Amino acid sequence: MKQIISSPKAPQAIGPYSQAVRSGNLLFISGQIPLDPATGEMVDGDIGVQTRRVLENLGAIVEAAGGSLRDVVKTTIYLTDLNDFLSVNAVYGEFFGQEPPARATVQVSKLPRGAAVEIEAVAVLG
Repeated sequence: MKQIISSPKAPQAIGPYSQAVRSGNLLFISGQIPLDPATGEMVDGDIGVQTRRVLENLGAIVEAAGGSLRDVVKTTIYLTDLNDFLSVNAVYGEFFGQEPPARATVQVSKLPRGAAVEIEAVAVLG
């Protein structure tokens, strides 16, 4: 059984996919790029600002499913430039604190809408 999860506090999908899908106690969150949910436009700012927006979007989706970022067990970060790794890491640490999820970070040649960062996640809900 699967349940589609959607939040108005996160950008609507820009293609044929769901913001997230819950199956049992697992929540699979689609990759989020730094889109402002109110406008659907990319946020202005450096990689730190963009990463913050991405993580706020992820948080809103997890909350719509009844959880929080503390429930995230795995993330994958996609960067168009691994030189941004330290800046992304600094913001990421603010959101995940003492017990961060498992993670992979990879450099890719291009992301949707010209984004510099995209993050997808898996959470385990109560």
